Amino acid sequence: MADTQTAPKAKKQKFNYLHQEYRLDEMTLPEFWKAFFLYPDVHIYICLAILSAAAAFIFGITLGEVAITAVTVAVVYPMAWYLLHRYVLHGNYLYRSKMTAPIWKRIHFDHHRDPYDLTVLFGALYTTIPTIFLVVAPVGYLIGGLAGIAMAFCFGIVVTCFYEFNHCIQHLNYEPKSNFVKKIKHHHLQHHFFNENYNYGITSYWPDRLFKTFEEKPKNMKGGKSSTVFNLGYTYSEVEKYPWVARLTPDLCEKRNAKEGVSRKKPQRATA
Repeated sequence: MADTQTAPKAKKQKFNYLHQEYRLDEMTLPEFWKAFFLYPDVHIYICLAILSAAAAFIFGITLGEVAITAVTVAVVYPMAWYLLHRYVLHGNYLYRSKMTAPIWKRIHFDHHRDPYDLTVLFGALYTTIPTIFLVVAPVGYLIGGLAGIAMAFCFGIVVTCFYEFNHCIQHLNYEPKSNFVKKIKHHHLQHHFFNENYNYGITSYWPDRLFKTFEEKPKNMKGGKSSTVFNLGYTYSEVEKYPWVARLTPDLCEKRNAKEGVSRKKPQRATA
């Protein structure tokens, strides 16, 4: 008699809200829309923006103050991002301390090594939320006191979400139809794949133009293609002196990097 047993059906993987893979190089645009709005950090940002706006109106903010706050935050934010990106995220002092090395690894080193991983593309909430508040709160206070602080924080969160959305598009395997998005994607990818010392902006490049770090054509970038575009200067000589980031990076082989430096991470693919 023939064996009538059948192979057991494979169990369907359950959706894990907090531990999904978010690979931008493997997503279509519709898949990205879904992933972005399912991402936990976005939910937290949306809740904070709503609560901050509600607080602003409870404290008695006027519509005129709302308008002034929106314009001011829109101007201040790109400059604050530029300065933080250039001098903090691309600085060489965070990885030199055992205390701050894990923060630097999480908020920027991992992103430059693997630009397509959405989970490290987003800044860590424990760094982004305080930073947004510290940048916009003084502006808000000058405009409308406590109500102004709440409204400025709301707009800071909204601008952050706009930045992060466009930042994801810049790393998504997708050719934008909008000329604006196409241009900012072109500039940002030069920062990631050619020379990290140029084009620090995400959606706004006027601070880059002001400080002469903006360049449309890679051939005009001083120094040409950077050897540290993926490791941000955390080369083997630095690993030897300041090993804390390397110790937190399982796929980083210190011996091999004696000659190569810290190379671009090879993303591990999910297995079936």
